Amino acid sequence: MKRLAYACAAIVGGLAGTFLPGQHPAGAVDHGQMGEAWPIAEPDLLEVIRGRLETARATGKLDELNARFAERVKARVQRPTPVAGIASAIEDKSWEYDPTVAIEKDVRDHKGNLIAAAGQRINPLDTIGLKQKLVFINGDRPEEVSWAMAQGDDLKAKVIIVRGSPFDLMKANQRRFYFDQEGSLTAKFGIEHTPASVEQAGRILIVREVALKEGKGA
Repeated sequence: MKRLAYACAAIVGGLAGTFLPGQHPAGAVDHGQMGEAWPIAEPDLLEVIRGRLETARATGKLDELNARFAERVKARVQRPTPVAGIASAIEDKSWEYDPTVAIEKDVRDHKGNLIAAAGQRINPLDTIGLKQKLVFINGDRPEEVSWAMAQGDDLKAKVIIVRGSPFDLMKANQRRFYFDQEGSLTAKFGIEHTPASVEQAGRILIVREVALKEGKGA
């Protein structure tokens, strides 16, 4: 066994330029252990977070943070972030909006039947009409709220606010109010001023911005 071990060591030593057991290369010095070695240990991030949560719970701080978060959420729901870039109308304007869209690729149902072919132009008003006028207002301006109320009841007009509290307005006027979340609708129709309205006229939509006379809501 010793002969086999020395033979293997000689082969390895010859290939790698090292030496047989017990021998040291010229100039090599064994300095021994210079200091105590410690294993690398990192704290578990989840454990750190869990520990902080437990501390916060024990001190009551977690309940306080939850209460603050709930209040912020409630406030945001009660009064959403106003739609940016919308001002009060200073002149009457109107324009046409064509909702026709071009199909980019074939649309098929779950059985593979063709519903719409690529390149085909479809106007949704041909199948689904806009039954209610869409009314856009700044809910913080009483004159605009009065103007909106004059446009008809819930069956005739859907009131959408870009600023204000829909809940406060519903309570005061006993009807539904909606909010233009992130300004998606006003951006689609190109509305930059309120009050404004959108209503169907055949196969197109008519968009109007109305400048209210001071002191009058209609």
